[in-house]
Amino acid sequence: MVERTETGRRARLAAGTARPVGAITRGTTGINRLRRSDRWLVHDRLVRERLTAATDPLVVDLGYGASPVTTLELAARLRRVRPDVAVVGLEIDPERVVPGRDGVRFARGGFELAGLRPTLVRAFNVLRQYPESAVPGAWELLRDGLSPDGLLVDGTCDELGRRCAWVLLDRTGPRSLTLAWDPFTVDRPSDLAERLPKILIHRNIPGERIHTLLTAADRAWAHAASLAPYGPRVRWRAAAAMLRDNGFPLADPRRRLRDNVMTVPWAAVAPL
Repeated sequence: MVERTETGRRARLAAGTARPVGAITRGTTGINRLRRSDRWLVHDRLVRERLTAATDPLVVDLGYGASPVTTLELAARLRRVRPDVAVVGLEIDPERVVPGRDGVRFARGGFELAGLRPTLVRAFNVLRQYPESAVPGAWELLRDGLSPDGLLVDGTCDELGRRCAWVLLDRTGPRSLTLAWDPFTVDRPSDLAERLPKILIHRNIPGERIHTLLTAADRAWAHAASLAPYGPRVRWRAAAAMLRDNGFPLADPRRRLRDNVMTVPWAAVAPL
């Protein structure tokens, strides 16, 4: 009976006859606002593996806002990994749902993902507008809607996309936190604190792991000041290497990055 009820519920969601889960948010967006997370998705080993291995890769951009531009940009960039990737933009506000274009479909939906079973979900600047207490439930609902090997990106950024942070999750829970920023407009790593995902933004206080990481990153950044004449990218590479030497488990990228990026396992920043 339970299985039959769940099957019926998902059928109603897919048909668009069930009510979306969530609340209408501000919907602000802009051209290239999410370019840093897009670049990371295209080059991240795990994301590429999951998209490449999927029989019919489906990506959902949840809460694309008042304009679908960032969804269209995401589709164009992910097609470098899988030319046949299907992308669907979901919005809970029916007035924001636009006709499909450039091979991307748009529909009404919320945290229930309109009954879809995507390989990847991007939810940027959505949960930031909810109370912190709503995050675990929203994560659970989103993870339940993923394909068996699906991934979820819950992130936030500033209005111009110069400061970004996101959590990568799979069906079992959070896997990592990534901070990415414009090397030329951010003075120090802890400036990203104001853009931490909702689950962490109130945890940047002494005693919490995220505070320990950001404090150490600022210290390493200051220590690498002698490299400033060579540019902020060179300086950050030295600071990141220092963090690794001091026991912080930063991922070591295998290529030169346009952005300054710091990725750590979730266990290194999880709230106490």
